[in-house]
Amino acid sequence: MNAAFPASVFKLDNGLTLIHQEIPTTPVVVADVWVRAGAHLEKEPCFGMAHFLEHMIFKGTPTLAPGVFDQKIENRGGVTNAATSHDYAHYSLTTAAVHLEDTLPHLGELLLNAAIPEDEFSRERDVVLEEIRQAHDDPDWIGFHALISSVYQHHPYGRSVLGSEQELMQQSPELMRCFHRNHYQPENMTVVIVGGIPEESAMKLVSRTFVDFAEPCCDCPEKKEVTKPVIAGIRRQELHLPRLEQARLLMAWTAPGVEELRTSYGLDLLSVLLAEGRTSRLVRDLREEQQLVQGICSNFSLQRDASLFTITAWLEPENLERVESLIRLHLNDLISNPISQQELTRSQRLLSNDYAFSTETPNQLAGLYGYYNTIAQAELAVTYPWQIQSYSAKKLQELAQEYLSPNHYAVTVLKPC
Repeated sequence: MNAAFPASVFKLDNGLTLIHQEIPTTPVVVADVWVRAGAHLEKEPCFGMAHFLEHMIFKGTPTLAPGVFDQKIENRGGVTNAATSHDYAHYSLTTAAVHLEDTLPHLGELLLNAAIPEDEFSRERDVVLEEIRQAHDDPDWIGFHALISSVYQHHPYGRSVLGSEQELMQQSPELMRCFHRNHYQPENMTVVIVGGIPEESAMKLVSRTFVDFAEPCCDCPEKKEVTKPVIAGIRRQELHLPRLEQARLLMAWTAPGVEELRTSYGLDLLSVLLAEGRTSRLVRDLREEQQLVQGICSNFSLQRDASLFTITAWLEPENLERVESLIRLHLNDLISNPISQQELTRSQRLLSNDYAFSTETPNQLAGLYGYYNTIAQAELAVTYPWQIQSYSAKKLQELAQEYLSPNHYAVTVLKPC
């Protein structure tokens, strides 16, 4: 049976969503702000802007000079963080409960009234450009982004959230202000408050803080229509990198987004069954027994539009062809032969335990609620263990047959020069 959702969800008059859960036993409060303003909303020539804006949010407002926000938070022992993905931008504040009333309004001021000053824009662009250069020195980053560009050929998910150097150089403070005004609107925003603060106090504070949003801008470029990815046959690419000590084999399959959320739970189970732990199929065979790979893992990434299932191996170049062939044989076996109850139970136990361990702190809970409400619906966050436990071996095999074909996938190979 589904668990009751332990938090309260409110829709404010301006369209903003507030999620609150009081934990009286903790003196800490986490305030998470999630905005549907990720990289998938970017339009030419603004690729990379959502992430760049995340940086610029902290560069002050007309009434809050650059650096003052950090000073005010740190002086009260608080901690802030931020992140951007294709589906969202996320800002987090952790502070003592007694200081939330003094600190949350400053975060709200930044999010609603970011000035994006020209001098700070130029300086921070250099910081982002250096971040891009560092990413291009990481072979795993290069391999993964080559893979997703192959999978999502006509979809924003195929672009790096960071953008490219060339794309960043085309951006301007005016374009960024327009992007900010269009997307940092209350209907796109979820504020999550978890910790030692009563509901009434949280409601009053959020209602006072998140008001007077800027008028949307209508001068931004039109967004192009995109299509969901379909992989027919084996889509292959090979990259040769200098100073690469070990080859990489990256394989990917597409899956539905949040419109078929039930499918995602099963693909999580299949990911664990294949390559989590020494007794999983691929780890046991390819690493432990045959020693053909140094490491191998599988991952399912739930995304709003179209999700991604990957298998990644680190190995010697001479084993690439053999390992890919063996992975395909394992997938064929998964599709053709029944999954044992023992394997299913192990996978369910691992995922249920992971969920339990990741929902222990106010930070974890706030992140979980905000993420689910941004891509789907907050209340679904607590159904995960039930969904996992309700899968049968037969249903899991049917999912493998539908989504993990050994004959239809994208593969990226990295080899030393």
